[in-house]
Amino acid sequence: MLLSWFDYFDYLSQVTIILSSVAVVWFLLPLLLAPSQACPKECTCTSNTKVVDCRGRGLYDIPRRLHQDTQELYLQDNRIRGLGSMAFRDIPLVRILDLSNNSISTISPTALLGLRTLQRLSLAHNSLRELDKRLLSPVRSLSHLDLSHNSLHNTIGEGLRNVSHLGLANNRFSRLERSLLERLEHIISLTLRGNPWRCDCQLIGLKLWLETYLFKGGALDEVLCSQPEEMKNRDLQKIPYQLFHTCHAHSNQIHPSGHTHPVAMGDGGGGGGGGSLPECEPKQRHRPVNLRHAIATVIITGVVCGIVCLMMLAAAVYGCAYAAIMAKYQRELKKNEELAAAQGADHATAAEKEPLENAIA
Repeated sequence: MLLSWFDYFDYLSQVTIILSSVAVVWFLLPLLLAPSQACPKECTCTSNTKVVDCRGRGLYDIPRRLHQDTQELYLQDNRIRGLGSMAFRDIPLVRILDLSNNSISTISPTALLGLRTLQRLSLAHNSLRELDKRLLSPVRSLSHLDLSHNSLHNTIGEGLRNVSHLGLANNRFSRLERSLLERLEHIISLTLRGNPWRCDCQLIGLKLWLETYLFKGGALDEVLCSQPEEMKNRDLQKIPYQLFHTCHAHSNQIHPSGHTHPVAMGDGGGGGGGGSLPECEPKQRHRPVNLRHAIATVIITGVVCGIVCLMMLAAAVYGCAYAAIMAKYQRELKKNEELAAAQGADHATAAEKEPLENAIA
């Protein structure tokens, strides 16, 4: 009887251990699955967690435990100050990423690495001074990029080939390299207002590109000059080319090598008394591209016309010589025919006289 009680308590203890283990597993299972299925507590998500809304939550960093199938992530109106390397590696399928109205001042060159399906990116209303050229290179599907209301003042890097909507308004751009603009092969909407554009010789490249862009049906807000003082608040598109007559070679004209050759700005050579536009360095007096093309066209046309004239002259000489030879040949042939006819007549006359003479004899 004593042994049976010991067996009973042993059996009860084993059951207790098994139940405790099951309870622990049941309690830890949601925690183990949470990183891949749960919605961050700071955000609200749709039922399938493909849309994550974290707007205005006072966040200082990117939320963790984002669902790997997230396609839209809204992080605007927070306090995020920077983006580290591969900051969005947990959501490789994201298509829309909105980081506007934060305090972002630094972005790692590899922050967007792995986001091959990203189509819309907004970094508007931040504190960006520059972007690494490598930042957008991995994002080949990007079509909408908003960088307005920052402090950008230089090139914005590569990876813009497929961008159709680009926002650069209210930054610190004074000029844009035309080599950058030439890479915007699919652009249909561009905002440039609110920048301190310096309308001098080095902005002719932008003016020329904008004319082609608008001719193709592109949308543009405006490009108002801030410098020099006499050009302030004038629209670049409405400034006649005559005011750029001192800008030789169209400043930022693209050469076949793909590089730009801006014309150096000077004080106008000490003359003119403060004209309507700052003059270019008088030392570099290159011929405008259109003039060079015109001269080349005239030379080529002259050479071709000369060759054609020589060929026509040769044909005329050949024709005249051929005609003279043929005329001489015809004359000699006719003369020979007449001579042969005369000789034939003489033989016929002699043949007729011979029988008559024989008869008389």
